[in-house]
Amino acid sequence: MHLKTMKCNPFCLIASLEDPDMFNRPEERASFEDLFRAFDQNVTFQFFKSFRRVRINFTNALAAAEARAKLHKSDFNGREVRLYFAQSVHIGSPHLEPPKPDKQFLLSPPPSPPVGWEQAKDATPVINYDLLCAISRLGPGEKYELQPGTPTTPSVVVHVCENDQESSGNEEDMDGGRRPRPKIIQTRRPEYTVTQ
Repeated sequence: MHLKTMKCNPFCLIASLEDPDMFNRPEERASFEDLFRAFDQNVTFQFFKSFRRVRINFTNALAAAEARAKLHKSDFNGREVRLYFAQSVHIGSPHLEPPKPDKQFLLSPPPSPPVGWEQAKDATPVINYDLLCAISRLGPGEKYELQPGTPTTPSVVVHVCENDQESSGNEEDMDGGRRPRPKIIQTRRPEYTVTQ
């Protein structure tokens, strides 16, 4: 949204008043209005107390110009009255426009992907068939060196685990020679206390 033009409204004056009591007393308001009714009988007023301003709407542009020429910087109840022509601001469009479609994908969550977006394809898994072949030929207790060591790097070696019966040794179970699987004990949850 941008400002297109600012132009003066020849039918409207803005009065800047320093006296805050003028907005509260009806008799002072009436005497203020009488100053402008001398130029136009159908003049209307809008009082803006918090801004200490009065908008004066004339039916004739000539009457507004004459009132400004005679009453600008005049004295009213011991205070100076300043008069200005009201300015109207014209904006490009009276309605808000929706955002441009090329920026909508930045919203969270996006309504739709941006133009030209394509989903990335998953990479094919890398399978080292030489390593699988070498490990399948190994027996229990043997090892396979993947990468030989150098003076600055260690070597990488794969050791094949021994089978369960050999590793159990003399710890055979009474039920038939096989060692039972260890029971997994779950960790207890801490006691819940309500804090307020």
